[in-house]
Amino acid sequence: MRDAGPIESPTDPFASVPMPTSSVSRKPRIEGLPPGVSRDIFGPPDRQDTRQGQGPGAPGGPAAGSLPPVTPPAQPWPMKEKEPAPPAPVFGSRPGERPSLSGDPEPPRRRRVLPGLALLVVVLAALAYVVPAVFMSGSVLRGTRVAEVDIGGLTVTQAADKLRDELGARLSRPVTVEIGDKKDTVQADEAGLELDVVGTIGQAPSGFPSPVEVWRGLTGTTELQPKINIDSSQLARTVDGLAEVVDKPAVEGRVTFAGLEPKARRPADGVVLDREDAVRRIGDTFLRGGGNVVLTLRPAKPVTTPEAVEAAMTKARQAVAAPLTLTASGRQAQVTPAMIAANLAFVPDGDGTLVAQFDAKAALAGLESTLVDAAQQPRDATYQIVNDAPVLVPSRTGRGVNDKLLARDAEKVFDAGGARVVPVRLGTVEPAVTTQQIRGLGVKEQVATFTTSFECCQTRVTNIRRMAQQLDGHVVKPGETFSINEVIGERTVEDGYVMAGQLVGGRMVSLVGGGVSQFATTMYNAAFFGGFEDVEHQPMDYYAPRYPAGRDVALLYPETDLKWRNDSEYGVLVKTASTDTSVTVTLWSTKRYDKIEAVTSERRDVVPFRSEVSSEPGCLPTLGQEGFTVDVTRVFHQGGKIVKRDPKLTTEYRPQTQITCTGSGQ
Repeated sequence: MRDAGPIESPTDPFASVPMPTSSVSRKPRIEGLPPGVSRDIFGPPDRQDTRQGQGPGAPGGPAAGSLPPVTPPAQPWPMKEKEPAPPAPVFGSRPGERPSLSGDPEPPRRRRVLPGLALLVVVLAALAYVVPAVFMSGSVLRGTRVAEVDIGGLTVTQAADKLRDELGARLSRPVTVEIGDKKDTVQADEAGLELDVVGTIGQAPSGFPSPVEVWRGLTGTTELQPKINIDSSQLARTVDGLAEVVDKPAVEGRVTFAGLEPKARRPADGVVLDREDAVRRIGDTFLRGGGNVVLTLRPAKPVTTPEAVEAAMTKARQAVAAPLTLTASGRQAQVTPAMIAANLAFVPDGDGTLVAQFDAKAALAGLESTLVDAAQQPRDATYQIVNDAPVLVPSRTGRGVNDKLLARDAEKVFDAGGARVVPVRLGTVEPAVTTQQIRGLGVKEQVATFTTSFECCQTRVTNIRRMAQQLDGHVVKPGETFSINEVIGERTVEDGYVMAGQLVGGRMVSLVGGGVSQFATTMYNAAFFGGFEDVEHQPMDYYAPRYPAGRDVALLYPETDLKWRNDSEYGVLVKTASTDTSVTVTLWSTKRYDKIEAVTSERRDVVPFRSEVSSEPGCLPTLGQEGFTVDVTRVFHQGGKIVKRDPKLTTEYRPQTQITCTGSGQ
């Protein structure tokens, strides 16, 4: 080893590695080289295979134990002409997979630019959406319009204010109705029309917009229809008022008497307003922003025929030709022709003919004492007020004429003729109200009273006093619900009511029983301060100074009623009194509360009234009244403290137009 010269690095890296002694020797196979590295680094091609089979002990190889041959001088590694690219990373190779050393061509420049462009496009698109979306968020989407009112870009509060100012005024335009040869005007408040601002804005896109909404906000418009609420019941009442003016119902045939002379009312066609169609047409016209609308009148045909009226006239003449004799237990009483005429009429039966209708109860009023001793007649239990205290008047079972059977037998005579002697049946008659029914009900003291006033000598006063007379002495039992329309029934001329003016749907009309809303208001307030449960009442559409604000009641048969419930364990006696200028309702029972108070709010939302001049025939002048809203709360006091408070009752009065009649309309 001392004689050996310096060993230089072999050109071939495998030349100094001892080869296996196997007869077949292979050098490692290189699968791939880094990019830019040539296989020439392993030497010239003619030397790469010269050592195959060489190794210690192999033929031609170095002798065992001798030194390896001298290595040729080092040569620089030949490289390709261009600079090698940096070696490809091998860290991404799969586990167990040897990295490839073969050279790959350099990727084209286009493949490196396209991903960058795509990323740039995505970023720009995101910015194009996000930036305007941020500016649009928190407001109504830009380009949003409601009936040509632009609310885009406004906050919800700003949009609501703008709709009320611009669209609300437009929707409040009145509707002019044409009914035959008549014209009338319906205001928005008479139709109960109201712009639903919240519902309208609720249709508009708001919040953080979607990409589609951003695009629509930048390039287009969003058209919305306004949401409008119409109070159908209020509009129906207004149409009822219109109908009362224009309706000419069909005239049914009827035969009555003027003295002893029968008078015929001939059947005649009529025309009436189609109310359902009118409600629909007026409502649609308001939704279109007002204008004119023509309402439809439909024909009304009578059921009776002229032939039926002529037949009834013949029967009527025969009915008053002689008296009617009533007999009972050897006693007799005569119904004179005048009494027959006063209580007999021939009325439609619904099948086209006229039949006799005899009021036997009224006819017996002056005759029953002749047939039955007055001391034997039945009597209902009731109360009389003596020295400011209720005194029970007991009931009495008696004997009397069965008026229903008498009416049936007399009508047979008037319809078919025959003997004019009618036997009447006397029998035991129980009182309608017994002592047992009202004794022990605790009717012992006044619990509430209320009075309203009116001007003397108006025709409506007759109706107010007649209703008071009919309800005087009525007893409402514990748990019972009192209804004026159920107890009184339809107001008719036969019951003592007369034609008088009454507001119906905002129009002053003349009808039988007009003005009785004043009695209903008086009774409502008595029940209010008596502490009884309010079951049903409808405030008046317009305020009248003669009534307490928020505590008035409309009454119209059959649809508009006053109902209150006796929710106490005691009976309630209704006592009434009336004069030419006032009516009073007093309730007697047992007090449950020390005091009942009406707490009334200040008036708000005041609306001035309009003025109109009318020359229409039958025009009724009306005083104008401003509209307003008021709240009333009933508070119950007992033992020096509040024990109960009713829910607040809110009443909205509409402004009442002041109507001045001129010319032929007066």
